[in-house]
Amino acid sequence: MVNVVDQRKSKFNRYKNLRENPTELLDAVIKPVQEYGVRDRVKDIADEGTFKEFELKFPETDPLEFEGYVGKKDELRDETDSHDAIIAGKCKIDGHPVVLAIMNKKFMMASMGIELGETVCHAVEYAGKHKLPLIIFTASGGARMQEGILSLMQMAKTSAVVEKFKQEGGLYIAVLTHPTTGGVSASFATLGDITLAEPGALIGFAGPRVIEQTIGEKLPEGFQRAEFLEEHGFVDAVVEREKMKEVLSKILKLHCVK
Repeated sequence: MVNVVDQRKSKFNRYKNLRENPTELLDAVIKPVQEYGVRDRVKDIADEGTFKEFELKFPETDPLEFEGYVGKKDELRDETDSHDAIIAGKCKIDGHPVVLAIMNKKFMMASMGIELGETVCHAVEYAGKHKLPLIIFTASGGARMQEGILSLMQMAKTSAVVEKFKQEGGLYIAVLTHPTTGGVSASFATLGDITLAEPGALIGFAGPRVIEQTIGEKLPEGFQRAEFLEEHGFVDAVVEREKMKEVLSKILKLHCVK
């Protein structure tokens, strides 16, 4: 059995290696993400054949009548097999029923617009109504500029719904993947009862370069990476993709009844 001291040494060595060899370590983690889609995630996390996607119908959203926006979304719907930058549904993880939502980086960098916000809210409210744990895999470049102020309003809306769910006793597990930034990181992504992250994931509001230019200082190596945030208590655990289902299953076993 690994003791606490050995665990801390392991975390420190991993963080030290990340600072000293950032390119070598991060490339191996981040590059495969480009080929790893939301349907791959479902296959890895949900028990076979149990994922039932919510059949949500939303009117087309183009509040600013942004040139080319609707056409771009139609193209991405065909390419990604997603109506917007998130899919959500119910499934089982090692027999435990849960509500699962996964953000799709291949759809406009999983930027948060009205439809994404509504999908998150539906998933949270469904989990609350049926007394199910909620798991959201986040990834985003931030708010969707094509929807203006209405995209920013999703931050407050999703945060309020998540808080209500938690106050009523719901379990919310947030899994932060690369990258989780902008308005998503400033709202529901960082409100989990338990927060996990994938190795090397970039997590933060503004990017490191923007922060450096703003404060006029050089940031520490590894700043805003999952390992840095774990070391400073912002993330509960950094979990490799291959072990994610096992870790989620253990958490559900501790907190829930099948």
